[in-house]
Amino acid sequence: MSGHSKWATIKHKKAALDAKRGKMFTRIIKEIMIAARAGGDPEANPRLRTAIAAAKGVSMPADNIKRAIMRGTGELDGGQIDEVTFEGYGPGGAAVLVEVATDNRNRTVSEIRHIFSKNGGNLGEVGSVGWMFERKSQIFVEGDKAGEDQLMDVVLDAGAEDIRNDGSNWEILAAPESHEAVLAALEAAGIPTFEAQLAKVPKNLIKLEGKNAAGMLRLSEALEEHDDVQNVWSNFDIDEKELQALA
Repeated sequence: MSGHSKWATIKHKKAALDAKRGKMFTRIIKEIMIAARAGGDPEANPRLRTAIAAAKGVSMPADNIKRAIMRGTGELDGGQIDEVTFEGYGPGGAAVLVEVATDNRNRTVSEIRHIFSKNGGNLGEVGSVGWMFERKSQIFVEGDKAGEDQLMDVVLDAGAEDIRNDGSNWEILAAPESHEAVLAALEAAGIPTFEAQLAKVPKNLIKLEGKNAAGMLRLSEALEEHDDVQNVWSNFDIDEKELQALA
């Protein structure tokens, strides 16, 4: 199980706190608005379908979803948001991708650069680390909600490519085009998921320890806290015990 995936599990637990709900809503609303630019009909827009599913997964009111779609399609004002992806390196040389949705590109560039430099990292050029990641459907299931044989029977037929276990949770990986089919298969089998997204999964991992591990987690948290940041992806791997102690 990659450090990236273990970090995703910790992020989910933090996001589950009520104090995070407002921030979670903001991120999902921005994603709906951006996705809706390609069309407001979720049946014809896979990215919008995925964003709406994420909104429903955190119990976002239907009116909020509808308004976000209308802003994205231009039916309502307030949909002027740019997507920007930053590439850089964290402590110990770990690759970092930061996906941002902003209404002020210059401000956000300055602030993201400051977060990197303050936490032992540095921004790179476009394309510097993006090649180290591949886009995948990534779905998480709590370890006690299903056994390996049951999961394999359910998701492999639906298009899943790999199933991993970190001792606490299952991570299911698939091609992006199989995302909805795998989710539907899990739902039909009565297996609950706690996170499902189209992720940037690292092709290879870099092991971090000690100060580099602690510094990478600080950088990840600082980026996650920024109001414009939608997602943070990295290829770090940290020993499970050290990760839990640091987190």
